[in-house]
Amino acid sequence: MTDDPGRDDAARHRAKMAKRKAVQDAEVAGKTIEKGLLIVNTGSGKGKTTAALGLALRALGRGWRIGVVQFIKGAWDTGEAHALEAFGDRVAWHALGEGFTWETQDKARDIAACGQAWTKATDLMADATIRLLVLDELNIALRYDYLDVEAVVATLRARRPDLHVVVTGRNAKPALVEAADLVTEMGNVKHHFSAGVKAQAGIEF
Repeated sequence: MTDDPGRDDAARHRAKMAKRKAVQDAEVAGKTIEKGLLIVNTGSGKGKTTAALGLALRALGRGWRIGVVQFIKGAWDTGEAHALEAFGDRVAWHALGEGFTWETQDKARDIAACGQAWTKATDLMADATIRLLVLDELNIALRYDYLDVEAVVATLRARRPDLHVVVTGRNAKPALVEAADLVTEMGNVKHHFSAGVKAQAGIEF
């Protein structure tokens, strides 16, 4: 014991962190599986697509080729689409939605557009050069039964072992949640839209 409380506190902190590091290192060392992940970003909060595209940017930084299929929001002119154009053919971007369902007001047209988007998604899943595939707002297509959830989940389960897939959108179906390796639910704690702030370029799109 010393007469310097600060030194004693620092020593206790080092000892505590050393123990924590040993536990953490042992846990990390025990994780040996490497596989393509099925990731689901869902929930009522903002940021599901943003998180998926942040992951896509990380993958691009590692030299991967990625694919993006937009099921609902394809009619929007988005900043991320313009930004990813800089990566050339390393990004396969397919905006195949025609807008939110309350905008089209045409169920048959929505079903047809989602069918086309799913066909493109399966094509990209079969492309061995694609390492990460973002299926933006697929959850919405499944929620409204524009696609058969059992068939979609079966296809996602049967994808090649090295392919990572990220699915976004509210109200993820239980079958998809069960099949996923990682599920994140975005919570809506506070949103500026409720205070009258409109969707802004560079933030929402």
